[in-house]
Amino acid sequence: MSELVPGGNMPLPDGAVTVRVPGPFDVSALITDDGGRVRGDGDFVFYNQASAPGARLDGGTLTVDPPRLRPGATRVTVVVSPAEPGTPLGRLPAPTLHVSAPGGRPLARFAPPRPGQETVLLLAEIYRRGGGWKLRALGQGYADGLAGLARDFGVDVLDDGAGAATAHRHRPRSATRQAPGSRATAPTPASPPTSPSRAVAPPSPRTGTLPTFSSPAAPRSHSPAPGAPAAPNSTDPDGCLGLVNSARAASGSPPVAFDARLASAARAHAGAMARAGRLGVESQDGVSVHQRVTAAGYTYLTIGEHLVSGPRTPAEFVQYCLSEEQPGRTLCDPDFVHAGLAYVGDGRSGDVYWAALWARPLTAGGLASTAAQVVDLTNRERARAGLPPLATDPLLTTAAQAHSVDMVARAFYSHTSPEGSRPWDRAAAAGARQRSIGENIACGQRSPAEVVDGWMNSPGHRANILKPDFTHIGIGFAGGGPAGMYWTQLFGA
Repeated sequence: MSELVPGGNMPLPDGAVTVRVPGPFDVSALITDDGGRVRGDGDFVFYNQASAPGARLDGGTLTVDPPRLRPGATRVTVVVSPAEPGTPLGRLPAPTLHVSAPGGRPLARFAPPRPGQETVLLLAEIYRRGGGWKLRALGQGYADGLAGLARDFGVDVLDDGAGAATAHRHRPRSATRQAPGSRATAPTPASPPTSPSRAVAPPSPRTGTLPTFSSPAAPRSHSPAPGAPAAPNSTDPDGCLGLVNSARAASGSPPVAFDARLASAARAHAGAMARAGRLGVESQDGVSVHQRVTAAGYTYLTIGEHLVSGPRTPAEFVQYCLSEEQPGRTLCDPDFVHAGLAYVGDGRSGDVYWAALWARPLTAGGLASTAAQVVDLTNRERARAGLPPLATDPLLTTAAQAHSVDMVARAFYSHTSPEGSRPWDRAAAAGARQRSIGENIACGQRSPAEVVDGWMNSPGHRANILKPDFTHIGIGFAGGGPAGMYWTQLFGA
């Protein structure tokens, strides 16, 4: 059985699979095509509408038979909500997804990061890839219940009342990446003709651990046409960068400079969101905003982004960022030195989609400094446990760095590379002579403190960090994959 992490995926066997989420939860499903939209209310499977072609809800068990889905369906999104409507999921036991093959054989388990105020979570999606079907773990949350979720996927749901529907009519919606442990929440959706206002929490950072292995013989708004730029291509469209730097100056941070590569990536991602009519760190074509940055030729040491719909002018966009804690912190982060901003109108809905990217470029000094910080924080944890520090090993560092770069370049997240090489193989190939190798990996974290904290809060990772037998360590990290930053910690003894 596979233990999935947010963003992790696996192939599914032929035939129907069953999905369960034990506890005080309701399971629902949304059946969509490649555009991420349902064709009608019949594509929403929930307790009051328990079946659709290829999907059936029986009590708390959802059965999905992909070949029997309606024509054109390419994705089934599995949703969990509290059995008692309106209850924040953070007040309940953590929802855990269990997926079984025909006959009941366990296939996968997914325990997302514990929710906060969300009342709905997108737990996973079953999607078609080539000639087969796969399962991907998600972990994205909504705080306005099934109504906001349904509207995002194109299902018609009546508002509960005029007062609630208009309370947040002008509030932007956002898919801005949140800091680990925080959540984006969505206000009550606005009623037509104003677009619904909501926030989508992106996948949380994730970690992966591999236990120690001993080697045998060797170490083993205006609304232009859909997707058309709404602002001219300049170094500071409509004075937006000037407003940003004014806000940064007020917070004591240095100004950011325009970068054409970041602007190009921002423009491409804003256009993709506008064409799809929905926000997302990853667009409908499967390309993440981080991958667009790398493709544009910008290699970053650290990055932040705002993906927002709602503001009509640069002033409204900056005001929105400053009105929210996490977006404001990102906009004013003193670590960022470059920025690229773009906004694109969706001529069908009148929505304006914003992509703002903030980054610091990768340098040899920055790479070495960040790796040294991870080593230092790791050794602090060992010191607290009464263990000796680990010495940095250049050969383990080479292997760890190569694995992080490889995960970014080939868009995978695993201890095993696509051709089958494993940590001890990579260590040996780099010339390392340790006979015992352990590895921790992680992606999505944005700083050494975040990644080490994440590892220490996971029993398997913690065991590697605090293993008395280990004597050496190598650190690697790279940015630009689907989840942003990819980290590797390679241990040797």
